[in-house]
Amino acid sequence: MRKLLLVALAALLCVSVAMAQSKVDTKWHCSKAATAHTLDVGDAPDHTYYIGQGKCDATSSTGDLKEKAGQYTEFHDAWKASFNFHGHYNATMDDGDKVNYTYEGSTSTDITKPLANKWKIVGGTGKHKGIKGSGSCAGKQNADGSADWECTGTYSLAAGKMDKMDKMK
Repeated sequence: MRKLLLVALAALLCVSVAMAQSKVDTKWHCSKAATAHTLDVGDAPDHTYYIGQGKCDATSSTGDLKEKAGQYTEFHDAWKASFNFHGHYNATMDDGDKVNYTYEGSTSTDITKPLANKWKIVGGTGKHKGIKGSGSCAGKQNADGSADWECTGTYSLAAGKMDKMDKMK
């Protein structure tokens, strides 16, 4: 019975190590969208769709994932004083590899109100191929159309990628 318990504990430990999560902890400054289009939906007053694209720079990246810059493409469904949004974010790492995110949230059109979203990592390039993760961001809108975000979460690499990275350390 003890041997069975030891084998089960050893297997659990191996699974825990293989599923180890690394941290994402990045602060971003995102400029006002360089490309932006707004369309009146026409079904009700103050109902609009928006699509925009812009860039962000990491002002701090203290987690295990060293992010440097990124580009977002975002869609809003706005009605009166609030809007829902979702988008894609492609972050460039210090080494030039990319990590791709999707995100979504809802907020007020009042720029004094805080922003928040939930994100998922859906892929990457180079040593980040097969990466998966999730987390959230909290932020604020600025009067000039830019935004500042603090994003945290966790990610994991495919098992083979983690083994290779451990050997590189």
